[in-house]
Amino acid sequence: MIVETGRTNRKAWLTVEFVALFFGLTGLFATFLRGVGPLPFLLVITVGIVIYLRRTGFDRRAFWGADALRPALPGILALWAVSAVVLTVAVALLRPDSLFDLPRERPLIWVLILVFYPLVSVYPQELLFRAFLFHRYTPIFGDGPRMIAASATAFGFAHFIVGNWISVLLSIAAGALFAIRYQHTRSLLTTSIEHALYGILVFTVGLGDFFYHGAAGN
Repeated sequence: MIVETGRTNRKAWLTVEFVALFFGLTGLFATFLRGVGPLPFLLVITVGIVIYLRRTGFDRRAFWGADALRPALPGILALWAVSAVVLTVAVALLRPDSLFDLPRERPLIWVLILVFYPLVSVYPQELLFRAFLFHRYTPIFGDGPRMIAASATAFGFAHFIVGNWISVLLSIAAGALFAIRYQHTRSLLTTSIEHALYGILVFTVGLGDFFYHGAAGN
């Protein structure tokens, strides 16, 4: 009975903590720091997550997990290619003036995104929304569909700081994809590469203004 009560109390605490961290703090950031770049905060959080994971039995091989990339890559690239065609056609039809606007009008910024976005934004996000979330909150969500839904919803809501619901909805869909990939591979390298491919695609085809935090301040 005491053990069962302890488990119930832990689950209740973790549920409150999950909501506070992934929804409460995001809501406060969107309300009081609208238009402020989240990257410095994300990098600080990343340091804390790495320390926490290393001290709580996280499989250190999963920080990279290169062995899982090769078998997963064909499926990743095939799905990405289809998505690239669909998004390009959608932008061409619905926002023709925005099609490939970043590489056309600001090629240097586009190249910098190609180089630095995977390193300073994608990998920290995967640490937070996949590695940390899966590791910390398995007692309340398990390791199946509920965990995938929790990861996807938290990832999507984090994009609320951008200031539009399109980014939130697209990010929920992408978050589900990345969560499923992490569930199958336990490889942050694999999920980070997939995440980076879609992020770069969004900025390339002309949807970057829906995901750029500076747009929220305009």
